[in-house]
Amino acid sequence: MNTTVAFIAQVTAILMGFFTRVVFTRTLSEGYVGINGLFTDILNILSLSELGVGTAITYALYGPIARNDIKKQQLLMRMFRTFYRMTAGFVLVAGLCLIPFLDILMKDRPDVDHLIVIYILYLTNSVVSYLLIYKKTLVDAHQMNYITVMYHNGFLVLQDICQIVVLLLTGNFILFLIVAVVCTISGNICMSRKADRLFPYLKEPCKDKLPQNERRDIFQNVKAMLMHKIGNVVVNNTDNLLISSFVGVVTAGIYSNYFLIIGSVRQILEQVMQGVAASVGNLGVTEEKEKIGHIFDRLFFIGYWLAGLAGICLLELLNPFVELAFGKRYLFPREIVLILCINFFINGMRQAVLIFKESMGLFWYDRYKAIAEAMLNLVISILLVMHFGVVGVFVGTFCSTMLTSVWVEPYVIYKYRFKKSVSKFLVKYTGYVGIMAAVWGITEYCCRFVYGQTIYVLVSKLLICLTVPNILLWFVYRNTVEWRELWNLLKRIIKKTFVQKRFQ
Repeated sequence: MNTTVAFIAQVTAILMGFFTRVVFTRTLSEGYVGINGLFTDILNILSLSELGVGTAITYALYGPIARNDIKKQQLLMRMFRTFYRMTAGFVLVAGLCLIPFLDILMKDRPDVDHLIVIYILYLTNSVVSYLLIYKKTLVDAHQMNYITVMYHNGFLVLQDICQIVVLLLTGNFILFLIVAVVCTISGNICMSRKADRLFPYLKEPCKDKLPQNERRDIFQNVKAMLMHKIGNVVVNNTDNLLISSFVGVVTAGIYSNYFLIIGSVRQILEQVMQGVAASVGNLGVTEEKEKIGHIFDRLFFIGYWLAGLAGICLLELLNPFVELAFGKRYLFPREIVLILCINFFINGMRQAVLIFKESMGLFWYDRYKAIAEAMLNLVISILLVMHFGVVGVFVGTFCSTMLTSVWVEPYVIYKYRFKKSVSKFLVKYTGYVGIMAAVWGITEYCCRFVYGQTIYVLVSKLLICLTVPNILLWFVYRNTVEWRELWNLLKRIIKKTFVQKRFQ
């Protein structure tokens, strides 16, 4: 249920978001496109103040939920509420303090009116996103992620519709941002009320405190998640800042279009995979490591297949799609698209590992990895961007990920949860990557024979990317346990979906 609803809702929201982006780039100047990406990344960096406490609290909830311990859930949610209110206040103050330094972050400042007002509206939308939304964590921990997804994406679609109307009728960017703030507040209020109806004990008074040892464990996990959050934000949300500072705001705007498309596909895959996160957390407190390891292998195989297929599609379709939607002036060279897609694939393969590591509460053991990854990413990216331009930023991201996350994260799971060597997994990982590289090469060769008008190229390459990789991967893995179990899972999903609908 979680995975199916997440996929449908995410696809719908992304399609509407993309349509909004097309209208946005067609009705406003390149300067607005650039500052949109820049301000979004600035506020994502300020989200470090959240410290990843949501992940730590969610893990702490799995045990009380499995034991039906209402009092413990109340205590954890009260702690969560207090922390998020403090976070909202910090983001507001820190965001206001950055206003005098905005010019430093923009090389060739664009000719955009009311720049400070625009930034304050972005900041307001970020601040209000922390209010009331903490309750969704309890819904997710109860394995009802589909509810939060429907509320979140439903209001995103409403926001997109209203913003499109505003752009087409007025072309007013400030009004465009006000719509986003109103929809964020409305969505949070509705989600909060839904959580109160599902769990009435959230409104009951609770004056007790968590035992000292449990508070200590939670704060230890929060400290570890702070380091992970720093690494994640630096790796994923500084690209626009580096491009804006070293190359220019307009180029950052071009990248923001690619980031939108790649990020949208990533969100779909993450939502599909995250649909099982609460189930994995419950599994961790109720099952033995042998069964957990079996589930991990299957989920990793699914993530590998999906990330590989999506990466191939992005490699072949990104430039034709961007040209059709935004125009030729928004195109990146082929080598930049290639490294973007490789980074997408590598991160896609990490999803199963991250889900298990976080759902099992293994935050502490690789806390320094995140800091090392962040430092490597910044140093390598800055050195390369000065010599090679935009492509250097993305090569820096690739190098930092390969040197740290790719091997450290599975090492932690195997050592501290499965209690065995990670070597077999790394051999399997290498084999998977080699096979997928060959599949990418063959698909690329087939796509070279397609040329003509943009729409014809787009449709033809899409058909090739959906058929050739799947056939090749099926041929390689058709006799493996992983494929047989994946096929059985697909058949059960199809049977449930269509048979249940038929008899409803």
